[in-house]
Amino acid sequence: MRLDRRVLLRGVIGGAIAGASGMATPAAAGKGRRRTVFVAGDSTAATYAAAESPRAGWGQALPVFLKPDIDVVNAALSGASSKSFADLGRLDQILAAIRPGDVLLISFGHNDAKIEDPARYTEPWTTFHDHLRLYVDGARAAHAHPILVTPVERRRFTADGVAYQSHGEYPAAMRALAAESRTKLVDLTALSFALWGELGPEATKDHFLWLDAGESANYPAGVSDNTHFQAHGAIEVARLVVRAGRTIPGRDIAALHRQSIPDNTLIWPPTRPAES
Repeated sequence: MRLDRRVLLRGVIGGAIAGASGMATPAAAGKGRRRTVFVAGDSTAATYAAAESPRAGWGQALPVFLKPDIDVVNAALSGASSKSFADLGRLDQILAAIRPGDVLLISFGHNDAKIEDPARYTEPWTTFHDHLRLYVDGARAAHAHPILVTPVERRRFTADGVAYQSHGEYPAAMRALAAESRTKLVDLTALSFALWGELGPEATKDHFLWLDAGESANYPAGVSDNTHFQAHGAIEVARLVVRAGRTIPGRDIAALHRQSIPDNTLIWPPTRPAES
């Protein structure tokens, strides 16, 4: 399968980077090496294990829209905020591996808002900015290219079926930082909010992790999750990211214009790579 040659799975604990089909790692490839897209983010972007399919994150689906000579290192970690990801040493591991010409996608906001958890909480206009600058400045110090990605919107509708936003000031704060620091921005909040509003309450269930009892062996009792995606949703959110991220290397324009991409195009590894 094409993705077997394209997906570069990073075991961020222990700092190991493993490539499918023996592909060279970013640290070892040297001159003429493959360019790599790194993802720092939370559960909405993370790569999930086979036992959790069809749950998937948009970072897991990125290779669908990139050409085969581009590697993806999806270090997105379930439950992470911009603060906790850095405090756990995950950012340092990315910066030890990233090389000139690579890209770092930086997407947080879901868990930064958890004021009850001091290990994760950041304030939108102060500490959120401070932590995001660590990612931006770190990538630039390595002569790599940071791209800020506002948090993907949740599935939220009023009783009348009107979509409403759920991330407070975090998207606006990230937009302001992007402008101030002259950093490329993918406004995934706005893009996904527009898509969910266009689809409406029922059709969005096919994107989010909504499954009836007995529909999936991995979720025998069914599931109704308005934050995380099943494969179809992960693919479509990845499409939004790559379509808007015009400086992401190796964008596959033909794939971006392909209306229907099978869910089984994705790969679910035996374990979550960011947690193994």
